[in-house]
Formats: sequence, C-alpha cells, structure tokens
Amino acid sequence: MLGDSITAAYGLAHEQGLPVQLEAALRAKGLPVTVLDAGVSGDTTAGGRSRLDWALADKPDAVIVALGGNDGLRALDPKDTEANLGAILDALKARNLPALLAGMLAPPNLGAEYGREFADSFTRLHQAHPEAVFYPFLLDGVAGDAALNQADRIHPNPQGVKVIVARMLPAVEALLRKTEPS
Repeated sequence: MLGDSITAAYGLAHEQGLPVQLEAALRAKGLPVTVLDAGVSGDTTAGGRSRLDWALADKPDAVIVALGGNDGLRALDPKDTEANLGAILDALKARNLPALLAGMLAPPNLGAEYGREFADSFTRLHQAHPEAVFYPFLLDGVAGDAALNQADRIHPNPQGVKVIVARMLPAVEALLRKTEPS
C-alpha cells in the first residue's frame, strides 16, 4: 500500500492500521497475502511518486495507491495530483504490476469548485488507466462520521479502519485476481 498517514496507521497501534487489518481480512478469506505498508504520514502524491522505487524494493505482486488526501488538505492543484498519480500508474503498468487506485475527496471547506476539480482528477485517472482497479473514495462510509474517526476528524479510528477494510475488500480481491496467471 503506497499511501500516507491513513496507510501508516497515524494515531493507531500498528496492528490496528489499514495494511494489517486488510491483510487479516484477506487471510480470513483464505488468501495467503502479505500487505506491505509503504505509507508515510504527511505524504503527497508528489512524495509518493518520488519514493516509488523505494516502495517497490520489496517486489510486491500488486500495488494499492492510496494517495491524495494531503494534496486535498493543502489545496494543491488537482492537475498536479492527477499528473503525479498518472505517473505512478504509468510506472506500475510499465513494470506489469497490477494496481488499485483509491480515490480521495477534497475537504468541503475548500469550496465546491475545488472539490469537483479534485474528484474529477480521479475520474480521469480511472478513464486513462482502465487496467487499474478503481475504488472511488478510500474513506467511504468513514469521512465525516465522528464515531469512526479520531479526534482530529481526519484519521480513522480502529472502528473506522474496519469499515474501510470491509468496503474496499471487493476491490482488493479484484486486484488480487489480476495477479493470478491466466
């Protein structure tokens, strides 16, 4: 999982984090996987792009790209977010690594126009990279729900991580099917 603080289990014990919980859910379904945590708190899409080679050093069979939240929080230009994520997806495709792109939404305080532009960048990425599995919103069912977030209202708490795992599990299973020999 190439990501930011949500992947890096910010504010949680390591075992409560998204990679560990996702791995446990997949193993409970009989899938012998290891989910590698390549999350760096505070990372932007530019940061993820710059450290892609480092993140791939463990030679994963597939990659979940879960970046963009910090771009939105910092009101970075959605065109830059799109370009960085596009470059990451291009690099993964060139290495024949199946990818899942987890989308993100901008915080509502940045205005409707910025929010549309930001969301549209993920839609365009999905259209430009049909080979990648697309999960439209990483925080689906969790964002805005105080009971599922830490006090900062940005990072999921352990219950929020469980919701994320349950909701994105079908998309991750679709990603894993792409790693199977045809």
